Amino acid sequence: MTKILPRKDVVIVGLGWTGAILAHELTEQGLDVLAIERGPWRDTATDFNIGYVQDELRYGIRRDLFLQPRVEAMTMRNNLSQTALPMRDYGSFLPGNGVGGAGVHWNGHTWRFWDSDFRIKSHLTERYGASKSDGLQLQDWGVTGEEMEPYYDKFEYLAGISGKAGNIKGQIQEGGNPFEDPRARDYPLPPMQMSYAPSLFADAARKLGYHPFPTPSANLSKAYINPLGIAMGECTLCGFCERFGCANYSKASAQTTILPVLMKKRNFELRTDSEVLRIDLDGSGKMAKGVTYVDTSDEEFFQPADLVLLCAYGLHNVRLMLLSGIGKPYDPNSGEGVVGRNYCYQTNAGMQVFFDDKNFNPFIASGALGQTVDDFNGDAFDHGSVDFVGGAGINCIPTNGRPIAMRPVPPGTPRWGSKWKAATTQAYKSTMTYSSQGSSYPTQGNYLDLDPTYKDRFGRPLLRITFDFPDNDLKMSNYVSDRMEDIARTLGARQYNAARRKKGWDSVPYQSTHNTGGAIMGGDPKTSAVNRYLQNWDVPNLFVIGASAFAHNAGKNPTGTVGALAFVAADAIRNKYLRNPGAPLVSA
Repeated sequence: MTKILPRKDVVIVGLGWTGAILAHELTEQGLDVLAIERGPWRDTATDFNIGYVQDELRYGIRRDLFLQPRVEAMTMRNNLSQTALPMRDYGSFLPGNGVGGAGVHWNGHTWRFWDSDFRIKSHLTERYGASKSDGLQLQDWGVTGEEMEPYYDKFEYLAGISGKAGNIKGQIQEGGNPFEDPRARDYPLPPMQMSYAPSLFADAARKLGYHPFPTPSANLSKAYINPLGIAMGECTLCGFCERFGCANYSKASAQTTILPVLMKKRNFELRTDSEVLRIDLDGSGKMAKGVTYVDTSDEEFFQPADLVLLCAYGLHNVRLMLLSGIGKPYDPNSGEGVVGRNYCYQTNAGMQVFFDDKNFNPFIASGALGQTVDDFNGDAFDHGSVDFVGGAGINCIPTNGRPIAMRPVPPGTPRWGSKWKAATTQAYKSTMTYSSQGSSYPTQGNYLDLDPTYKDRFGRPLLRITFDFPDNDLKMSNYVSDRMEDIARTLGARQYNAARRKKGWDSVPYQSTHNTGGAIMGGDPKTSAVNRYLQNWDVPNLFVIGASAFAHNAGKNPTGTVGALAFVAADAIRNKYLRNPGAPLVSA
């Protein structure tokens, strides 16, 4: 029997970056806020203690911080003609589990998307004509880069981002990214001090006429006190960022930037180890009544609330909408429907460069310490003479020298034995790596829906991912890989090995946790699930926040945009929605 609980003003599903930001903002407004988190409580002092957090086997290999398929699995296929099969182990991407979500284990790249990304369909049509993006399902997001700028700024100062601005109020700044949109002010902290590999990479890039700049980093270059009064420490370059929590309070996360203040508030409550099964609608189907969830004893509860915020990992947001019957499911045959539409990923490629006379000290590293070239990202270069749209940033960010996973060897090296041992000894310190992180553009056949066969432990259908890399994106990635080979030749190394992106997405090897789309934002309810404020078109007291709102993915990490959109939603709720609760928001 379901137990009915006392009503709350707001219930938040998931307490990662977006949930924590919304919880703080709405408690400041005086609302009574409850967050429900499926995973356990995670705290820096108790869960990421310096005495044991740098355990590569536990966190890097056995993935202690990540969602396990026995809790929630997904199925995947490359196209509609295939039968989707369950992912028995998360490999291609690694959703987080517990308070802080994927923001606990990220590397820390903190990017702003450009105005040409938010207005992508309009921009490309204006510059190249409508036919340039034929075969793609591109659409504008309903906002502009100028409108997003103050929300990016707010997130960067909350997180204490280290970087160098390239464009302040229209004035290009030496040493920054000359291709970025204008910003109101510089980053709160200066760039991190560069190590040898990215410095060498930047020198080679400049020789080719490119414009390298310090990668904006959520690993702090200096001690910092954020606007909430929370103190953070300088990064110690330990090399344990990706897949790890930060023991030094030096990597921005919900734990290091918001929770110390949020958890003390009397009008905030957190329930962990509790899984939301569905969003409950009223008899009209037009308003959310609250959510139904279960605890670890499988006891079922109904939590009434006036306002429901979906702040889970993007893929989970979409599944909960589908399970709850909210919005019209996307149909890949007709292209109609909105929930599941425009699923996108990230189109990456890599480069290993082998030297005989270099020592890069790979164990001196952090998640986003490096240099980036954006000359071939987005629409920074003229696409008139190429047969694709989109682009990629080229990033030299040697994140770690961890001994289990970090074993670079030249092509042709045996996979075991004495020759492998000799090669890995030689290459460990003398190998440079860099990579391209490319845009992922939507097509009619890439989407999310509920699997017709496989179910979870509660009898609910699993989420099904239908995805393969579009030909457009592969052409883009190979074009940028050619540019990466130019850099490798300029470096004058003994040998290099290019890992190019190929057709056929495989869910087994790790590629990127940057899943986007499925509940996208826009200006038309026929082609988007939420409006520009992340408010659901069909259920106006439901807001869906996260990378699920992205109408496509740019050649940049999504976290900065996810954080900015959380502030967009918070601002809209505080200053628009609460004036007339339950009403659809319209642009001013």
